[in-house]
Amino acid sequence: MREPIRSRRRVLLLLTALALIVAACGADGTGTPTTTVAPTTEPPTPTTVAPTTVPPTTAPVTTTSTPPDLPGEPIDFGPAAGDVLGVVAVAHDDVLNFRAAPGTDQEILGTLPPLTDDLVATGNARQLPQSIWYELTWQGVTGWASAAFLAYLGGTDDTTSQLIDILGETPETETMTELGLLIAETLASTDPPSRIRLSVAPTVGDLGEVTYDVVGLGDDSVMGIRLHVFGTPSESGEGFVLKTVEQTLLCARGVTDGGICV
Repeated sequence: MREPIRSRRRVLLLLTALALIVAACGADGTGTPTTTVAPTTEPPTPTTVAPTTVPPTTAPVTTTSTPPDLPGEPIDFGPAAGDVLGVVAVAHDDVLNFRAAPGTDQEILGTLPPLTDDLVATGNARQLPQSIWYELTWQGVTGWASAAFLAYLGGTDDTTSQLIDILGETPETETMTELGLLIAETLASTDPPSRIRLSVAPTVGDLGEVTYDVVGLGDDSVMGIRLHVFGTPSESGEGFVLKTVEQTLLCARGVTDGGICV
């Protein structure tokens, strides 16, 4: 009776072992164990694509500022590129402002002394409501100055005898300032009224000297005249007598090789 029971136990043990072996085998029947992991949500592996240049969908950001438009309107008359102009009708103790753009409210780049004569025009000119401006280059800097204080420098002549003829006598005054002003007022225009400026202060020695600019003569060609006046001390030693007047033409539109305004 005991032997059959032992046999049955062996059979049961054998069957249990077979069941465990089957459970350990993979689903593909290879016999390789497979670990089962709970599924997780993973992003798909991106496909590698060669980069391409794609235009932006929005407007690009501007990294440099664009300068504003110049004031006024461009005009097609004025000095040509390369023309040389000088400062006129600026008082000896004043300067002409050299600005970054047309207009008296624009940034000042520098100041031009009276009698500056080496301003090179770029050919650009602009008109504001009450003024005209020229673009110029001076000492390597390009800027703008009012046309009311710029002119071509024409020829220089001795006009002493003509002036004495007009006055009827050789003038004598107490100071060189007064003598120069007398000459300037004699040659100035009254309609339209000229602007008279003491452009070089008087000096006194064996000869007295003074320079006046007279502009606004009502002539489209001749903008004005520059008067370099010389005087000799009077016999009394209390004044100056006219000796010589050198007159330089200040031309508005241009000048010939011979110094004549055009």
